[in-house]
Amino acid sequence: MASAVEQFAANINFQAFGKATELKNRLWFTLGALIVYRLGTYIPVPGIDPSVMKDIFQQNAGGILGMFNMLAGGALQRMTIFALNIMPYITSSIIVQLLTTVSPHLEQLKKEGEVGRKKLNQYTRYGTVFLAAIQAYGISVGLEGMIGSAGSAVSDPGLFFRFTTVITLVGGTMFLLWLGEQITQRGVGNGISLIIFAGIVAGLPNALAGTLELGRTGALSTFFIMFVLVMVVAVVAVVVFMERAQRRIVVHYPKRQVGAKMFGGESSHLPLKLNTAGVIPPIFASSILLMPITVASFSAGQGPEWLQIITGYLAHGEPLYMLIYASAIIFFCFFYTAIVFNPEDTADNLRKYGGIIPGIRPGKNTAKYLDDVLTRLTMIGSLYLTGVCLLPEILIARNALPFYFGGTSLLICVTVTMDTVAQIQSHLIAHQYEGLIKKAKLKGRRG
Repeated sequence: MASAVEQFAANINFQAFGKATELKNRLWFTLGALIVYRLGTYIPVPGIDPSVMKDIFQQNAGGILGMFNMLAGGALQRMTIFALNIMPYITSSIIVQLLTTVSPHLEQLKKEGEVGRKKLNQYTRYGTVFLAAIQAYGISVGLEGMIGSAGSAVSDPGLFFRFTTVITLVGGTMFLLWLGEQITQRGVGNGISLIIFAGIVAGLPNALAGTLELGRTGALSTFFIMFVLVMVVAVVAVVVFMERAQRRIVVHYPKRQVGAKMFGGESSHLPLKLNTAGVIPPIFASSILLMPITVASFSAGQGPEWLQIITGYLAHGEPLYMLIYASAIIFFCFFYTAIVFNPEDTADNLRKYGGIIPGIRPGKNTAKYLDDVLTRLTMIGSLYLTGVCLLPEILIARNALPFYFGGTSLLICVTVTMDTVAQIQSHLIAHQYEGLIKKAKLKGRRG
């Protein structure tokens, strides 16, 4: 741990940080935007009884609502204007990425560079509005049927309540999308990822306090709580190591003569990450498996018998749940990796620029070689994701720990932190280069 801290301090020049005015302004803007987001998670949707909603949520927190509430920073539990968070945008972006593999028009847009990317982003926004409207309407209808111990969750149900709820929730999602884009452009880090990160981190103190309270009451032993804390540190260390791991494939560029000069003759690396899919597989797998539990909890035991049987087998910690969960993570790892990385396109680009992998012929042989390497890497990465997600899942199921100690939340927190720190380092390096260039110009004028 000490060496990691020393390495972090060495990577960030704090003296240069104090002089980087632009970076400080970007950090202040990012902090202000995240504060605005957190304030919005406490503004309730009109017509909702917060006390009844809290009571209903506590009864159904074990299903998909618990995980989505964690990703929304508690906004779903309080049923606020940001209850949907930016999940519709994430779903829409994944759908658009899937469509690029089957639609020739979208595939062509993907290859057109900046213009095509803007068009795809526009389609993604349209899909976000559509999905958010559907989810908001479903939530409004579901809220009208929710009844807690203190009465109904909606004070005045009807068409007007549904209309206002849809407008409020869709507007909240689109505002968060705009806020995330502003953070990306004018702040530090990826805005969408930082919004999810802020929501998870905001809930960690309450989750930790709840766990310590269980220890105080005797529900959890002190030894077990210490074990959980050590396990969290160990999982974070494993995630950092595995997310940084990559296979570097050597690529040679032959020499080319242009006029009287020689160009090329250099070697570079094609980096392939061990975990190309990121946190998408655990999120998808959890959503699919927790859906029957949520539906059964809403039906309050009055649903069909087969649904109750499936819910029992898919409860947290059950062998069938663990088996399907692990299988789903592995499947989505391969599925999503196949979408985001195309070996044939990479091989064509290498051949176009004269790049050659030593010992591999250009074209189809290169594509096959890249596909084989990526398959082996994805298998290792999927097993790593499965292990990281299953161990906390067992603890959550057996000891009623919050979702915040789950593998998905830890993965998101660690990966977003690593990306943000990397961007801060790049800003500092750029600032140092600018300082050197200015000094060189001054010396040149004096000379």
